[in-house]
Amino acid sequence: MRLEILPVLGIGDVTEGDDLAALIATAAPWLRDGDVLVVTSKIVSKAEGRLVDVPADGPERLAARDEVLAGETARVVASRGATRIVQTHHGFVMASAGIDASNVDKTRLVLLPADPDASARALRAALRDRYRLDVAVIISDTMGRPWRNGLTDVALGVAGMPAIRDHRGEIDPYGNELQLTQMAVVDELAGAGELIKGKCDQVPVAVVRGYLGVGRDDDSAGARALVRDAELDLFSLGTAEARAAGLREAATLADGPGPTPADPAAVDRAIAAVAGVLAPGTVLTHVTDEAVRAGLVATVPGWPAHATGLVLGAPPTPVDAADLVRFGADLQRLRTALAAEGVPSALLPPPPATTAGAALAV
Repeated sequence: MRLEILPVLGIGDVTEGDDLAALIATAAPWLRDGDVLVVTSKIVSKAEGRLVDVPADGPERLAARDEVLAGETARVVASRGATRIVQTHHGFVMASAGIDASNVDKTRLVLLPADPDASARALRAALRDRYRLDVAVIISDTMGRPWRNGLTDVALGVAGMPAIRDHRGEIDPYGNELQLTQMAVVDELAGAGELIKGKCDQVPVAVVRGYLGVGRDDDSAGARALVRDAELDLFSLGTAEARAAGLREAATLADGPGPTPADPAAVDRAIAAVAGVLAPGTVLTHVTDEAVRAGLVATVPGWPAHATGLVLGAPPTPVDAADLVRFGADLQRLRTALAAEGVPSALLPPPPATTAGAALAV
């Protein structure tokens, strides 16, 4: 193959309701069958009305952006400082769910297209039906990559060609059968298009000419084929998030010698109850049944004597007793559950050698 990368100039600013097929066909009357259109997702989002109004600046803007981010987030993958790496509802893992504030009015944010594959199919169909052009369409956006500095454009949606070039089963020049090689060709073409589009040049569409794989896809899979299944992802969480997830799972393991695991909903309630009332400097200690009987500890009304108690003289705490009884004889489990919520472990004493007949005091 011999490839050319050509800019589509003169599209101008795109607003909600604009006809992208007409804009592109008018700006690039030289398009040919077999070309690959690499279209920046931002103009697709603008045309589809994927815009949110926010304050121009100040803390109100930050609060509004956080609210928008929460709505676009399926799960948080990792966070550090103000940076949030999340998985979107599409399945993409990217910073800030792809929300963009560049090349748009300061009072608006641009979200990713709701269904980039559907957007690519619609644009391809419009160019075919109205302009008799058989082209492939890639909807692209910029992403960072794990373990690599710098950004590159990747494909969010595709129509008219396979997203992946599968070399498995082919024989290399040395006679070896390829076992794993699957090339994300649409990502490579998206990156090639970005070389000529730039970030500040207002060239939202590029054409890659000469690629031989156009027209060999029924548009059924699209770029969703690039999203790795969670069970196959060895690095699906950031370090802190993986640790917290492990602690939460540990908090639901079976209690002591018993085979029955804790109810996850009860664990969540217990964590919320304890974490909500622990003040800086609070120390949890074991209290024996003998101490309770001797009157050194006042049991909370309705709690069994072997469960959590309050040290005499301490102010009452608004904790639902039923949510903590499960942890009454297992300080280590409570330590684990609180650690999952970020409560400093320094607030908790080491677990004793035995927990038989023990209780917790606050």
